[in-house]
Amino acid sequence: MADVDMSPLAALCTRYRPGARPTWTAMPGGASTRRYFRVDLGHPDRAIGMFVPEGAKPEEIHKGAAPERWPFLEVRDLLAAHAIRVPEVYADDTERGWLLIEDLGDDTLAAYLLAHPAEREALYARAVRDLARAQAALRGAIAGTVVGARSFDFDLLRWEIDHFREWGLDARGRALSADDRVRFDAIGDRLAARIAHLPSGFTHRDYQSRNLMVKDGALVWIDFQDALVGPRVYDLVALLNDSYQSFDRAFVETRVGEFAAACGVDARELVQEFDLVTVQRKLKDAGRFVFIDQKKGNPAFLPFVTPTIHKVRASVRRLADARAPETDDMRELDDILARTLGPEYAT
Repeated sequence: MADVDMSPLAALCTRYRPGARPTWTAMPGGASTRRYFRVDLGHPDRAIGMFVPEGAKPEEIHKGAAPERWPFLEVRDLLAAHAIRVPEVYADDTERGWLLIEDLGDDTLAAYLLAHPAEREALYARAVRDLARAQAALRGAIAGTVVGARSFDFDLLRWEIDHFREWGLDARGRALSADDRVRFDAIGDRLAARIAHLPSGFTHRDYQSRNLMVKDGALVWIDFQDALVGPRVYDLVALLNDSYQSFDRAFVETRVGEFAAACGVDARELVQEFDLVTVQRKLKDAGRFVFIDQKKGNPAFLPFVTPTIHKVRASVRRLADARAPETDDMRELDDILARTLGPEYAT
């Protein structure tokens, strides 16, 4: 903690609880640069100190708001206003990079299910319902917000596919051949264009088992500051093709059907969209895990690279057999990945 000035956190604690003599301990971090500290304000009162090293850099602030605010705060308030359970904010000092927020405990959905595996189906059904309800509630509410100002457009989708090529392939010594690079780039262009034109709406962007907290029987959303407008199935893909979980296809299709019913749309159409977005999202994830290791010095995500690639393979092959508009591209992508990744892709 020597590299972090803790005095702003102490001041926030005093503002929230005058007379408190807070103590804190550092919490394990994830893939981002944010730091978290569990704060003891005096039994049984606890909170979390969240430190963002970048502070209030201009590019991190939504310029359309008055006054300018962190996306975390703006998105949190948007979600809370539409009855989506998110952490409470007790005090903030964003100029110095700090928030004091509700302590939700240690039960991410992933951690909770390790101790309560029998509740998996019920909790995932709830997560699907919550997502469908949130998309409906937020329809028409994101214009003029930081969420409405950002989208999964062609450029972002295409950049993420290149991120896989750069880190999931090149950085691991598995570069595409010259011919395969031309083919891969053309497929990436068409894949990004197709996804960019799918039906869209509010998208958390990382709605998965480590970003849902189990608290008093509810699922609480966290890590939502990057929310944007994206494909309607994107968060469903993040949830049901989570790199940290493994589900059989029947479980996935049942949940997709529940989502379709809640949204009033055709389940067969959603299943195809689901597989298409899975290819793009999981390629990005596989590359990102390597990037986090090689550029940020955090190897914790490397064990998930190969399982993530297998999720790509499963969706690629379903689409290749589906007589869909993407069938030829998926057959060719399957061949390219098999040649380039070898046993990692095949087994």
